[in-house]
This record gives sequence, C-alpha cells and structure tokens, in this order.
Amino acid sequence: MTTPPVHAPDEAAVPAARSADVPGADAGADAGERSSRGLLARAALLTAVLSVAGSVLGLARDQALARLFGAGRETDAFLVAWTVPEFAATLLIEDGLAFALVPMFSLALARRAQGTVPGDPVRALVAATLPRLTLAFAAAGALVVAAAPVLVRALAPGLPDHALAVDCTRLTATCVVSFGLAGYCSAALRAHRRFLAPAAIYCAYNTGIITAMFVLGGRWGVRAAAVGVAVGGLLMVAAQLPSLAGQLRHPDGRPDRRRLRSRFPFGFRFRFRFGFRRDEGAGAAPRTSTATATDAPTPSAGATAGTNAPHRGTAGQEAPAPRTTPRAADTPARPLALALLGTVLLFALCRQSQVLIERFLASGLPSGAISHLNYAQKVAQIPMTLSLMLCTVTFPVVARAVADGDTERARARVERDVALAAGLVLLGTATVVACAPQMVQLLFQRGAFTAADTAATAGVMRVYALGLLGQTVVGALARCYFSAGRANWYPLGAMAVGIAATAGAGAWAVGPWGVSGIAAANAAGITVTAALLVAGTGPRSVPVRVRRVLGDLARPVPVAVAAAVTGALVADHLAAPGVSPAVPLAAGAAAVVGVFAVLAPVLGVRGAVPAVESVRRSLRPVTRRLPHGRISLRIRFPLPRRLPPGPRPRRPRKSRGSRRYR
Repeated sequence: MTTPPVHAPDEAAVPAARSADVPGADAGADAGERSSRGLLARAALLTAVLSVAGSVLGLARDQALARLFGAGRETDAFLVAWTVPEFAATLLIEDGLAFALVPMFSLALARRAQGTVPGDPVRALVAATLPRLTLAFAAAGALVVAAAPVLVRALAPGLPDHALAVDCTRLTATCVVSFGLAGYCSAALRAHRRFLAPAAIYCAYNTGIITAMFVLGGRWGVRAAAVGVAVGGLLMVAAQLPSLAGQLRHPDGRPDRRRLRSRFPFGFRFRFRFGFRRDEGAGAAPRTSTATATDAPTPSAGATAGTNAPHRGTAGQEAPAPRTTPRAADTPARPLALALLGTVLLFALCRQSQVLIERFLASGLPSGAISHLNYAQKVAQIPMTLSLMLCTVTFPVVARAVADGDTERARARVERDVALAAGLVLLGTATVVACAPQMVQLLFQRGAFTAADTAATAGVMRVYALGLLGQTVVGALARCYFSAGRANWYPLGAMAVGIAATAGAGAWAVGPWGVSGIAAANAAGITVTAALLVAGTGPRSVPVRVRRVLGDLARPVPVAVAAAVTGALVADHLAAPGVSPAVPLAAGAAAVVGVFAVLAPVLGVRGAVPAVESVRRSLRPVTRRLPHGRISLRIRFPLPRRLPPGPRPRRPRKSRGSRRYR
C-alpha cells in the first residue's frame, strides 16, 4: 500500500510569526512569506486574466448595444435603468457587502483554526446570515419594482421615453437578489482564498446579456438588454455555488477522494484540480484534520497559535512561546453587526451616487449625452479595475492579519498594494489619455454609432481619466478601514464630502462645458475623497505611514504625464483616414509603456520593480506546473511478493470491485 503525499494548504496562508529564540524559525518564516507572496502573485494574475476577459466581454456588450440600438433615446432609457445593476454590483459584489463579509469569514476561519469553538464557526456564520440577507435582497428587489416610475423620474426628469425606462428598470430589478447572492458567495470564497469562481462571474454575466440582446433584440428592442441583466445575474450565482458548497461540505478544504477518484483495474487514476496549491517549504505547516485551506501556519511544530503550549525548536527543545498581540479571533463571536453593514453599504451607495449626479445633470443635455458618459466611463475605468485586482486578492490577507493582531504585516501589505496599484493605474491613465480617439473608434464606431459620437465620447473619456488615481486610492484604502470588521463612519463622511464637491462642481460646469464639465466634476470629487482617506488613516484603520504613501502616489505622476504626451504625439502622427485605428493605438500604447519603463525606475517609482518581479515569479510556476485545472495520471504496477518455500497456496479469485484493484 502506498502512502499518499501530504499536501500543503491549497491557498495562501498568513506567514508564520518570527521568533529569534528558535533556531531556524527565521528561515522557515522567510520561506513561508516568499511562498505566500508567490501565491498572491499567481492569484492576482489569475484574477486579472479573468477580469480582463470579463472586461473584454463587457466591451463586446457595449459594442453590441451601440451597434444594435445606437446612442439615441432608446439607449438613454436603458442606461437609466442600468443604474440598478450598477448600484447593485457596487453595493453587493465589489465594495459594500464584501467589506463586511470578508472580515467576518476571516474571523470565523481563524476560530475554526484554533478549534476552541464548538461546531464549525463558518457554517454557523452562513446559517445565521444567509437566510436573513436573502430576505433583505428579495424585499429590496420588490421595492425597486414597485417604485420604478418614481425612481426613473427622480434619476432623469428630462428623459424623452419615460415608459421604456420604467419597463427596463423593472426587468433589471431582479439583479438585486441575484447580485446579493453572488456577492455573498464571492466574499465567502475569497475569505477561503478561492479566487477562480469569483473572478469568472462577470464573464458569465456579460455572456448572458450579449446572448439576450442578439436573440431577443429584434422583437423586444432594448428591453432585451434588460432581460439579459436578469439572466446574467442568475449565471453569476450558478458559477460560484458548486465551489462554495464544496468548501462548506468539507471543512478541511479537501473532499473525500474515494468518491472523486476514477479507478481502473490496472491502476490508472485521473484527477482534475482547480485552485491554488502552495508547495511545502520550511515553515509551512502540514495539513491536519482541523486546518483549513486558509489556516495560518503555526510558528513552529508543536506550538498552536493563540495558546500557551510550549514552543519547540528544530531539535525538540522547549523554548518560551513568542509574544503576540491580542487577536480579534480570541474575542467572543459577534453576529452580523447592523452598524457595520450599514456603514459599508452607505459608503458604497454614496460612492456610486456619482453616477446619479452625472445622469441627472446630463438628462437636460441633448440626446445621447448619457450614452457618451456611459461609454467613456466604461472604457476609462478599465485601468482602475485591473489595478485594484491585487487589493481584491490581498483584502482577505489584510483582514486575517488584523484578526491575528499582526498590525505590522497588515500595514506593510496595504502600503505595498497602494504603491503598486497607483503605478499600474497611472500607466493605464496615460494610455487612455494618449489613445482615447483610437480606442473609441476601434471599439464602438460602427452601425448607429457615428464619428460624431466617437469624438464626443473620446473627449469625455480623457477628462474621466484624470480621476482614475483618486478612484484607485479610494478603492484601496477603503478596504483597510473596514478590515477589522467594525463599523467605521469616517469613510462615509469622506465620501459625502467628495459627493458634495462633485454635485457643486458639476452644477457649475455643466452649462459652459456640457458632458466634459460633468466628467471633470467627477474627477475633482473623487480626488477630494482620496485625499481625506489618506489623511484619516491611523487609529481609524490600518495605521499606514501617510508621508510614505503620499510619496508613492506622487512619484509616478510626472512619469505618466511624459508618457501620455509621448503616446499622444505618436498616435496622432500615425492616425490617417485610410489607416486602421488599431495601428496608431498599438503604436501609442507601446510608446506609453516604453516611456514608463524607462522613467519609472529612474524617478524611484516604488511599484515598478516589484511589478516586474511579481509577474516573473507568477509566470514561472504557472508555466512550469500549472495548478489550475490540472489532470494528473498515475500508473501503478504491483511489485512481486516473496513467497515462503514450498507449495504455493491457491489464491481465491476476486472481482474487479474488490480491494485487489484499489
């Protein structure tokens, strides 16, 4: 009988605490930290790839909308109804609900790892929160259906086709329930360090919308897009349910292999795997029956985190246990706090209300203004979405570090994430500013989308790009304010000040500058909020070093300005009536990347070298042994056994289902 190998935890674990009193502890902690960083890089890479795929499908969705329905009154009516899924995605998937649930699941996983709580804390949390939240989602969806006429009149009082907007709003109201369940599954899976299914939900969502538009668009018009929203929401839930059910069914994160293996009479064994696997190194704890895929490794063999068990070195000597700070996991279990849920939902609602202000101000402009704002925003926000993928992946790590009382590791993680996200978003900002006309022409200019629409959308998109750095900083720092799982009203206050600035500046600028003035007000308001969040870090959140963060944010700005100017000159020089827009777009983007790659290390941009190293570390293990969707084949050949001398006993015949063939 062969002994199966002992596997390390499948997902990233918090690195072990260091102890100078134990020989070899530093080496083990360094190895665990390097392995955790490599895993986070691979997780961020996978999330970014699937997010890019979802963004590409989102662009295909917008292209289909522009091609089938143009940028007229029907599209404006649907985009007013599109406010419902936009708000639902922000509140229930991306920001609001995730800020509350990820720390709660991280705390439950920490208690499960300690084994001091009777039963399974994760299942208890699901049983206590999921039914109540489902009822709340259903009630909110029913309220949107009933109040659709009032909602449309409040959002766009000058809209020409009010009845069509009401119909589309009622069809999209179903996403309140589906998005809420999808956000719950995403938060639970990310806390378990499972990123594949949550990253793929927007691929399923956009696929449902595109299919519905092409299948039903001829008969139902733009209402087919609203039906696609309902179908796409159901696909988001269906994409995550199997993975979440597997995590809840198997608390140790490993299913019963006897039921999943396909065995053949001659010893062939096939396995199909999804997820991340971290190689065991020095300092990595082997899997135990009570550990989960997210359990942190113990400081050394024989010592349990959070207990007073004796600490043993590599040679078995007893040493004093390392001192640790109080952990949130040691406190009694807390139910779903209404104050915490209220603060995160109000913060996300206040942040998303920028869209309401834009569409309210644009509803009085000529027909097509709302469409131009929508298309420009969708394309301009792609760099921000990609740059925040790392923060999405590391948010469970920060929450688990705060739960374990390791403030230093949480602070280092947040500062590193902000620096890297700022560098990436400024690279994307420079590309958008340099190549905006070519992007819009390549993506949308066909069918009912004319050259005039391209020029208007490109101008708005360049103005929108000025606020991408502020959007990224708000998205990155908001996570550290809510990582402790406690109510925090400061982010809501900062966001309210930014919204007030957006509304005031937009009302003043919409007259002389139209849609460009609305986009400029958006950029100014979100920048004010970002400045307040940076200034407010400290006792209210993970205590980052403000001067260091400001330096990391300021260094890439001149690099981005130089890259944008160079890229714009190259793209405008190659643009011609008979030339495909892909040629100047590729040349301008290459010029932006080249200038950024040359100047970023010279000016000391903190995220430049770590970005290259992260990509190199993440690509090397993926190309060498890809742990996602791997099929492994084992062939076993039985060895001959030595028999005692004399006549050989006659063996009884056994069927194929017997132990002989297992």
